[in-house]
Amino acid sequence: MTLNKSNLISSSITLIAIIVINVISNSFYKRFDLTKDDRYTLSEATKTIVDSADTPLIIDIFLEGNLPSEFKLLQSETKQLIEEFQSLNPLIKVNYIDPLEDESKRERNIKELSRSGLEPYVNSKKVSGKLTQELLFPWGFASYKDRTIKIPLFKKSITEDLQAQVANSIQQLEYNFADAFQQLTRDKSKTIAILKGNGQLSDIYITDFLQTIQPYYNIAPFTLDSVASNPKGTLNQLKNYDLIISAKPNDAFSENEKLVLDQYTMNGGKSLWLTEGIIMDKDSLYNASGTSVSVAKALNLTDYFFQYGVRINKNLVKDLYSAPIPLAIGEGNNTQFQPVQWQYSPLASSESKHPISDNIDLVKFDFTSQIDTLKNGIKKTILLESTERTKLEGPLKTISLNSVTQQPDVDNYNQGKQTLAVLLEGEFNSVYKNRVLPFELSGFKDKSSPTKQIIIADGDVIKNEVSRNRPLELGFERITGRTFGNKEFLLNAVNYLLDDTGLINIRAKSVEIAFLDSEKIENQKGIWQFLNIILPLLLLGAFGFVFNYLRKRKYASK
Repeated sequence: MTLNKSNLISSSITLIAIIVINVISNSFYKRFDLTKDDRYTLSEATKTIVDSADTPLIIDIFLEGNLPSEFKLLQSETKQLIEEFQSLNPLIKVNYIDPLEDESKRERNIKELSRSGLEPYVNSKKVSGKLTQELLFPWGFASYKDRTIKIPLFKKSITEDLQAQVANSIQQLEYNFADAFQQLTRDKSKTIAILKGNGQLSDIYITDFLQTIQPYYNIAPFTLDSVASNPKGTLNQLKNYDLIISAKPNDAFSENEKLVLDQYTMNGGKSLWLTEGIIMDKDSLYNASGTSVSVAKALNLTDYFFQYGVRINKNLVKDLYSAPIPLAIGEGNNTQFQPVQWQYSPLASSESKHPISDNIDLVKFDFTSQIDTLKNGIKKTILLESTERTKLEGPLKTISLNSVTQQPDVDNYNQGKQTLAVLLEGEFNSVYKNRVLPFELSGFKDKSSPTKQIIIADGDVIKNEVSRNRPLELGFERITGRTFGNKEFLLNAVNYLLDDTGLINIRAKSVEIAFLDSEKIENQKGIWQFLNIILPLLLLGAFGFVFNYLRKRKYASK
């Protein structure tokens, strides 16, 4: 009887303890990220964006069905990430949809998704000598209130294998979702002026860039033509903008225009300049039968940039590590365009690990100049630079497309890394400090409040190609099908200049993905099948034979 009473008390205590533990665990819920790279720990910027949703935010994910192993990992990472979103905000809802599951609706779903901009991915894979193709949709939709935005889950690249592409895609997942959420939930608060009137690129050549930043910021063209008649009024209007962008100007700036731009900077305005020191581009080569002469560009901005701490030199940077140019090979109907290495198109990167240029693809330049940085108390960060194997070429040089067929003398490419893009931060001194002003200006400032500028020594960095009078994607190279990092770099640059650094930091997040080596698996498949299937059977058979032999011998002797 005593034993039963003791058991009852013990069981009751255990039951009460279990109930208390469950109540406590429900009250103090906590998720722990034990991964080495904090893969499942959301950045503070992402948390802020997710928390800002005050009505249901619906996510539709189409990466479902019978997926290749690499995409199953991408699917798993996507689901894990969405679970993190839902743990922060219960208004995040998700639907996992296989658009190819119902055979009767398969073709219709493919057409509808493609019409919405969700192009399918065709995965070709060779297994046991047979080529198989699988169709899948690595995309999603995010819907909030009356708006819907597509979310890319897969970052395609023709220069990398599937595992590398999936790894890059997983690295970009948090950014892609946070980017979509921010576009849906945040109102535009910053305004950008696209400078016109000094021979800048026409809109069709910067269309893709404008479309890229349009979801985040208000954009408007701004001409400096009115400076000649009303410089003060022009300056007051320009002060209403948070950032000015000048994309490849070709006409000289007047002193009045420079003073307006200078005082815009003195009042805390941000600037993004894309201009080179030499007049030359591929269009002029094609239009001049393949030959043209490089000429120094006279923009009347030398003293302007010099005062701020940089000098764009009157030269061209040639780099052995460069992008190709299409060259016509053959004659008549047999003519074909082939990619040939073009040293005037350096592929730039950076070792600074600055969030603007960290974790992005190489940025393509065309006929870029070299930038010198000067000591003046302004903080300077090199964002992009060439490789070590460079050669500097001055103006008045005859440049011919035929030169691509000649083997470059690699010994001459020994002038080291060249700065191609630089970030300036600090309190700038006015270009017109201690100088006679070109027009009378009350409230003139000779020192700025803390502000930022980015100088890129090539206007073509922002220029998209045009085909059949339609703009192509910025950074996309038709001849190779490769996409460079120009768009990501410029978007990061604009975000940073406007103090919108949250998304930049998310993009720079590094995730380590471990894959099985599929080629090694295929090559060593027989060995591992033998070790895992045949060898255990042989060992078991051998053991049985020896065991029976010893058993018979033992009992036979008796």
